[in-house]
Amino acid sequence: MTTQGRARATRLTGRALRVTIFTGENDTWHHKPLYAEIVHRARAAGLAGATVFRGIEGFGASSLIHTSRLLSLSEDLPVAVVIVDAEARVREFLPQLDELVEEGLVILDDVEVIRYVGREPEPEPWPDPEPEAER
Repeated sequence: MTTQGRARATRLTGRALRVTIFTGENDTWHHKPLYAEIVHRARAAGLAGATVFRGIEGFGASSLIHTSRLLSLSEDLPVAVVIVDAEARVREFLPQLDELVEEGLVILDDVEVIRYVGREPEPEPWPDPEPEAER
């Protein structure tokens, strides 16, 4: 596993760990969507990336089916948050998931990253030395 960059990995190849969090679209953390809180914490932790997938139908431990079909519109569709990074980084992040996920499922999978290359951030434009009003 190779990572470059301290704050956030820009390259990642080889063996890695994938954590997937299955929860509901309406699950919240301090009045914010739970999935958004997980993504923001993953970014703050310097993980390689996180993606949220919205499901069209599913059920969990409650056995209640949530669906996007027109006749039974559900406002609590299933969501999956997927994070992939080096095993040590993912395991270091797990206590935060223990704190956040009160209902749902969290799974870990061994994966092999074939290609992951981040985009270099664009440089900040130079400030205009003279405000337009003074020209």
